Amino acid sequence: MKKNLAVILAVALLALSLAACGQSAAPAAGPVKLTVGASSTPHAELLEIVKPALAEQGIELDIVIYDDYVLPNTALQDGTLDANYFQHTPYLNSFNASNGTDLVSAGLIHYEPFGIYSKTVPAVADIAEGATILVPDDESNQTRALLLLAQEDLIVLPEGASVENGVSVLDIVDAKGFNVQAAQADTIPSLLDNADAGTVAVINYNYALGAGFKTSDALAIEDASGDAAQTYANIIAVRRGDESRPEIAALVAALQDGAVDTFNAQTGAGIVPIS
Repeated sequence: MKKNLAVILAVALLALSLAACGQSAAPAAGPVKLTVGASSTPHAELLEIVKPALAEQGIELDIVIYDDYVLPNTALQDGTLDANYFQHTPYLNSFNASNGTDLVSAGLIHYEPFGIYSKTVPAVADIAEGATILVPDDESNQTRALLLLAQEDLIVLPEGASVENGVSVLDIVDAKGFNVQAAQADTIPSLLDNADAGTVAVINYNYALGAGFKTSDALAIEDASGDAAQTYANIIAVRRGDESRPEIAALVAALQDGAVDTFNAQTGAGIVPIS
């Protein structure tokens, strides 16, 4: 009886062993991939700063470089991107209205002061009558540029001109003898390189950084105590509903947790963190 019991136990153990050998272990879950569109400077550089921290949380950050405002939003809408980092809410709202999309901000990250730059003019007071002033041609950035020119008393805008109301070069009440010309935002640094002496330009700061300018080089910058910092803060844009995804929340948190200060310490860029 004992011998039979021993045989039965041995057979049972063998069966269990064979069964265990026949089962493959469940594969370990891999990192969650997060594809984010960004301009090369400073946004992609900021994303590189947080990449290791996100990897520790199991998030693989894939950075896709864009230097065009429209394409990343289109890619975001069609699912090519999970998020887009380098635009601000007024532009996103304008894009939604024009294209019937529903993209939203998942969080404010930083503010890049608009500045007036020149290769040949040392100060605002030295801008000569008849000089060309280049400004961006898209709606939200043109408003911002014109408000900066009005801030520096270079032009006169209609009473009540504001971010909310929006203004264009056609609304200028008095150009004070200057030739204000609109051009595609990303082309303005190269246009300034090849412009006549005395030309100045209002440049988006990401493009200014890419061209080697810093805020300290600007003849004038936006008043950061005004509405500009909140209104024009660069955001993480996502499809509506995706702002609650854990990996999107982790990306926003990582960028808001000292990434901008680290970037400024490395580069002297002087962009302003928003949290």
